[in-house]
Amino acid sequence: MTEFDARTSQTCPACGAKATWNPGRQALVCGFCGTEAPGELDADTGKVREIPLAATLRALPDELRGWQSERRSVRCQSCRAISVFDAERVGQNCTFCGSPSLVPYEEIQSPIRPQSVLPFTVTESDVREAMRAWYASKWLAPGALRKKAALDTIRGVYLPYWTFDASVRANWSAESGTYYYTTETVRGSDGRPQTRQVRHVRWQPASGQVEHFFDDEPIPGSTGVHPGLLGRVGPFPAAGLVPYDTAYLSGFVVEHYQVVLIDAARSARESMDRQLRDLCAASVPGDTHRNLRVDAEYAGETFKHILVPVWLLAYRFRGRDHQVVVNGHTGRIAGEYPRSAWKVAALVLVGIAVLAVVAWLASQTS
Repeated sequence: MTEFDARTSQTCPACGAKATWNPGRQALVCGFCGTEAPGELDADTGKVREIPLAATLRALPDELRGWQSERRSVRCQSCRAISVFDAERVGQNCTFCGSPSLVPYEEIQSPIRPQSVLPFTVTESDVREAMRAWYASKWLAPGALRKKAALDTIRGVYLPYWTFDASVRANWSAESGTYYYTTETVRGSDGRPQTRQVRHVRWQPASGQVEHFFDDEPIPGSTGVHPGLLGRVGPFPAAGLVPYDTAYLSGFVVEHYQVVLIDAARSARESMDRQLRDLCAASVPGDTHRNLRVDAEYAGETFKHILVPVWLLAYRFRGRDHQVVVNGHTGRIAGEYPRSAWKVAALVLVGIAVLAVVAWLASQTS
């Protein structure tokens, strides 16, 4: 049991505001963001575990750091991504942008070790076929793209993610609106009286409570893969996670997280707050609402650092970097590609011609 002095206050590990000891909850509670630092930690179960967030943010134990195997890190001077290789491997080019400008990267402190891994289940041969079909479907791309894209540069990469759990209880209040209609008589443009239905809103106070559990709220720790592409190939199913073992990393590149835990926790809380507000809004009775207020208390906040698999093709075409990403567990694909100027122009001309024909046909029938 960790001992606290109820007469003193400490800094909140999540947002830096003043946190005070709450005897009823037996925890340090932040008056600004609601983060609770538990006074007692659960014993390790030996499974893929959730780590108490607030306690870890204050002082991460050494046993949760390091890769458990000899590895070397390099930083790309072009895109700034940090890649982690097997110690004997020498990276010639950046996995994420193809740049040869790689320099050794030394950390002040060992990284937080992943708690779990989502293994690759999609094979490289399947990915190559999927990418060929994907390129073939992009008829606005330049004809030389497929050769320039060089499919033999596909790399398997484990990307860092943070996931967060939290229980939340929220009291909400709002003005609930119910629609009702009245009939009004007005004069139309021809001067004749017409009737119409006019909608009104009857407002009345409402309040309630929402309880919710956020399970594995994902926050990318990657900066190497373009964020829009990650969103399009997700999700990465948490049900497939297995405990971290260096065997899963053999033969693959691992990206070092560059979104640190404190920033990821803040992003996760913002995402949870938005979702919670939507849940409270959905609980307001009636047809509409206004002046919604939400007072939330979070508890049991935990996190995991996980690695998720992607197949990545990074190529440079006419001075611009592009990426194609495949979810290594589900096979979902998304990518970037340049557009051929003359093909786009041809498409515009065809559209104009179609509109002209439609207008001509309309004029013949009028």
